Amino acid sequence: MKKTSWLAGPYLIWMALFIVIPLLMILVYAVIQDGTVSLAAFLKFMQPVYLKVLGRSLWLALLATAICLVMGYPAAMFIAGREKAVRNLLLMLFLVPMWMNFLLRTYAWMTLLGNNGLINRFLGFLGLPAMDLMYNDVAVVLGMVYNFLPFMVLPIYTVLHRMDRSLIEAARDLGANSAGVFAKVTLPLSMPGIASGITMVFMPAVSTFVISRLLGGGQYMLIGNLVEQQFLVQGDWNFGSAISMILIVVILVSMGIMSRFEKGEQGGVTPW
Repeated sequence: MKKTSWLAGPYLIWMALFIVIPLLMILVYAVIQDGTVSLAAFLKFMQPVYLKVLGRSLWLALLATAICLVMGYPAAMFIAGREKAVRNLLLMLFLVPMWMNFLLRTYAWMTLLGNNGLINRFLGFLGLPAMDLMYNDVAVVLGMVYNFLPFMVLPIYTVLHRMDRSLIEAARDLGANSAGVFAKVTLPLSMPGIASGITMVFMPAVSTFVISRLLGGGQYMLIGNLVEQQFLVQGDWNFGSAISMILIVVILVSMGIMSRFEKGEQGGVTPW
């Protein structure tokens, strides 16, 4: 192992240049103002207006994550149960939209949800009144679900695909019905994939700013928009860095919770 440890050198250099050093710079900007150590930027965030932004961001991210889980788990099960050719085709259909630029994918939803978009045109064709589909929470959550759903499906599919099918056959031989097999075998064994999917969806959802800016119309602000505003508009790098550190803590806490949950549930097949 020691002879090949040098192979990790490029990775360690990459980590230092593009992860560790930028994080240290953000921390320095967050705690140092006018040459002195200060927590004023963090205390500023404790104002109700900023806490409300954080609460809204967490709520929409959790809602989008829950929807992705409800939609993604059955999709992953369906894909994992198909034959190889069909399975590869379905996976490709999930991955193809991800090859397109993230910004373009979000703009595409504006053409669907806008006042003169395809959905409202179709409603007008049917003689139904137009719906206000843009610039609200529904549009933002819809954009999150569309963009981040593959991050939920793929890890769950990977776990389900690698699952030992003999366990399911054994459960059926012992008298378990389909619901029992799912509750006692499939679901517990797929918990690592669920935990990974929740983490992979929640992290970009809680920090997004492009989706909320385009589909939310800038009428309200999420935590990602607040960080962007401080750096690019207000020029308050100290406050922007403090918000970034708070967001990092929120993400790390969520990752820690899901990691412990994953370890607690891994391999947890219970008798029926």
